[in-house]
Amino acid sequence: MLRRELLKSLVAVATLRPTVLAAQEPGLQTGAATAFDAQMVTARAKALAEKPYAPRPLIPESWRNLSYDQYRKIWFDGRNALWENTDRPQRVDVFPPGLYFPQPVEINVVENGTARPLQFDMGVFDSTDKFPDVEIDETLGYSGLRLRAELEQPGIFQEYAVFQGASYFRGIGTGETYGLSARGLALKTADPEGEEFPDFTAFWLETPQPGAPDVVLHALLDGPSCTGAYRFVITHGETLTMQVEAEIFARETLTHIGIAPLTSMFLFDATMRERFSDFRPAVHDSDGLMIHNGAGETIWRPLANPKNLQISAFVDNNPRGFGLMQRARAFSDFADLEALYHNRPALWVTPGEGWGPGAVTLVEIPADLEIYDNIVSYWRPAAPLPAGESHKMSYRLDWADDPAPRTGMPLRVRDTAMGARPEGGIVVAIDFEGREDVPEDLSQLDIVLRSSTGEVSQGLVQRNPETGGPRLAFTFDPQEADLVEFRAQLRLQDAPFTEIWLYRWTRA
Repeated sequence: MLRRELLKSLVAVATLRPTVLAAQEPGLQTGAATAFDAQMVTARAKALAEKPYAPRPLIPESWRNLSYDQYRKIWFDGRNALWENTDRPQRVDVFPPGLYFPQPVEINVVENGTARPLQFDMGVFDSTDKFPDVEIDETLGYSGLRLRAELEQPGIFQEYAVFQGASYFRGIGTGETYGLSARGLALKTADPEGEEFPDFTAFWLETPQPGAPDVVLHALLDGPSCTGAYRFVITHGETLTMQVEAEIFARETLTHIGIAPLTSMFLFDATMRERFSDFRPAVHDSDGLMIHNGAGETIWRPLANPKNLQISAFVDNNPRGFGLMQRARAFSDFADLEALYHNRPALWVTPGEGWGPGAVTLVEIPADLEIYDNIVSYWRPAAPLPAGESHKMSYRLDWADDPAPRTGMPLRVRDTAMGARPEGGIVVAIDFEGREDVPEDLSQLDIVLRSSTGEVSQGLVQRNPETGGPRLAFTFDPQEADLVEFRAQLRLQDAPFTEIWLYRWTRA
């Protein structure tokens, strides 16, 4: 999806100032107050679901027809931020409509039990003389919002979360660079009839008290198949935490629903380096799917960029957590001075209650450029949600360099590399992290290695002198197979010592 480049450009222009400064900035303006409580969002979602879906009005064509370059010529002036020049601990920016965002989003500010809508005002934006003339009418509104707080220095408000486009949102821990995204809901992902993208159509932002560590955001979801009411409690820090509570109302029976969906980018790494002529050793926002399943197993599935669409389902009951991780953390892993892939966050999902039977689902979409988000992962419940019924859920999202649980967890996979052998076959090297409990004598470790087809060697464990951890290496010959599923693990005294490494090899 091209949204990643757009958001990158918006971050870049956020600090720009016009050549000629106005005497006084207009600031974000609010409309008339109405009563508000969280149950009103739920009631509105329920009432909407009982009616046929009605798309929101489109903004004027002159806005919808903006080119990518034209859209970058307009940006929000941070001096107009909500709560600017107050003792509130947050600042809120808004984004202009247009281009990929053809419908406005209702944004409300809540204080003392009342909500006031933010009114559209061109005066809160700056632009260059290259921004074209556009029509101003009553259909216009902002396309999303950005949250800022004092993350590293007093008086300096840095951004840490963005909500913009369909039900997409992004977050970062302090000092990180935007990477993967989350969504409110995924529907029919990779289905032959096409995916449905419901929208966050309205937000209610609670005014934080001075010194408050978090901010509360309510959101209304609407789409052809369902509606939803969401509540986010967002706490910035080295780990950005979002506590999410939601209730989904089905307009029609939902047979393929994705809970806590994550979207990322994986172009290549050392498992498929030969397919890309690039000065960088790897290009990705995330390098693996980690699952802590209901049986207590910890699974690591390296991501792939296949030649054909791949869908994997990891069947489970009451998962303990899952996430798209970025374990490559050294600059030398990517050697990219601009994209800074080594600084992208990982994102871990922790269910707030038992989610029951279902599957952590991974969708890997072929991509030839890094501008496309081609990785999707989510929890897919086994049972459909019948039309007219609702489903409540809660979960926590942790955005950081390594947000998954560590206590009591097995030795982690650090890297996977793969390549052809001159004498035939393919060699696979799986590096595990170094840790104090790694035995000095690696012969104590038992190798468990299985493949769905082909010929596989017994495997060899050696110590990696750079990491201090064990490396499991083996070779395989796929023979006539176009697809081979692998499962590998190191065990100590008949107990799991490492994560379970799963991989799907496909013929290039």
